Amino acid sequence: MTAASDFSDFLAPGVDAGDLPELDRLLRARPLLAAFTTLFHGSEAEVLLRVMVLGEIGRSADAPRWSPDALRARFAFVDTVKLETVLRRLRDHALLRVDNGEYQLSDTGRNACAALAMLLELSGDEDVELGFLTAQIAGLQAVDGNTGDALNHLLGKLNDLTLHFEDAIASGSEFRILSARRRLAANARWLDRGTALLHELLADEDIPFEQARVAQRIGLAQSRLARVDASFQRALNKIEAQRVTLGGSGISSSDVAGWLRSLDLRELVGLCDGALTPCPDLTLLAGGHELLDRAEPVAAGEPAAATGENALPAAELAPAAGAPPAEDLHLLELFGKRIRQLDAATPLADIVPGGGFAQASYRMSLLALLRDSDADGVRETGEGPVADFLRMPVDVRFTEHIQPVDDDDVAAITVGEVMPRTGG
Repeated sequence: MTAASDFSDFLAPGVDAGDLPELDRLLRARPLLAAFTTLFHGSEAEVLLRVMVLGEIGRSADAPRWSPDALRARFAFVDTVKLETVLRRLRDHALLRVDNGEYQLSDTGRNACAALAMLLELSGDEDVELGFLTAQIAGLQAVDGNTGDALNHLLGKLNDLTLHFEDAIASGSEFRILSARRRLAANARWLDRGTALLHELLADEDIPFEQARVAQRIGLAQSRLARVDASFQRALNKIEAQRVTLGGSGISSSDVAGWLRSLDLRELVGLCDGALTPCPDLTLLAGGHELLDRAEPVAAGEPAAATGENALPAAELAPAAGAPPAEDLHLLELFGKRIRQLDAATPLADIVPGGGFAQASYRMSLLALLRDSDADGVRETGEGPVADFLRMPVDVRFTEHIQPVDDDDVAAITVGEVMPRTGG
């Protein structure tokens, strides 16, 4: 079967495969391509079995010839019929040859083994393609081969990496930036080796102009990649400045996001169960007393009060700026007086609730402020109620547990206690 008949169904009318330079090189390499077709045709299990058998036969350098009995002993873990099928297929497609009843690799088979060995050796790296391309250029350069196509592939890969890193920085995602930074670090050795290869390549006075131009562009791409780590650090510094720490727990918003990313879909759904509602729960927008005030007249059949005027008031001049209103610290002073009267460790549940949720939340925030100032070693030196409160000789302890509270406005509170300092 000729090349023209092979491609007649794929090419436009009047186009002959032999006239296409794009196909000429491939047509001349048909035996090698047929070898890879043999290896990689069929199911995944069949492909893996062929590659394994071919690789093991080629790995024996001291005894490159194998008798059938030696092959059956070496692959005793493979079904005998399946092994014979693999050997026959490799032999029929010129990957193996048989001399005097013994199997050995053909030249095409050994070249295929060598190419696969290099790819498998580099498969543990995070970016196998860059390492393989760099090694390919080194090999072609060592044998004075044409490095034109390999240089173009390397340039394309470097430009692709640059775009990937720029996208990571533009995303503003800490996780994408850290992942890109790890990828850059994994490729650092290949970038260094590529730079050394380029120096040797450009030092050759007989290098074709087109290859020299591509090599210079590769050098520029490598220089951009060498500077991208500084861009990563600037982006991470910007994210760090915006990081939110959850109270005094030491846990940041990034920690929470990282933990959520570690969960699978089912666990995320479990977290959202009961936490989200398809429409707002309007009863949460008003307190119980307000709802009762509205419900009682309706239940008694009383006429609704006339709706007030909804028009906006007329424009007025802004009032003259005066002294800012004094801050109401009455609750702080009362709470501070109460804490000073403590003579023993007292649970938070006994001193925080009371007077409604707003007042209880205010007291809890004051205790957190007092605890944080003590933990940071910061003692207030100013004057006024806030400074007096922060200088109180008490210790505040919070735990990770929550306990119910018998209060109309507070359902539960963090377990903890306020402890007066002895002799303080």
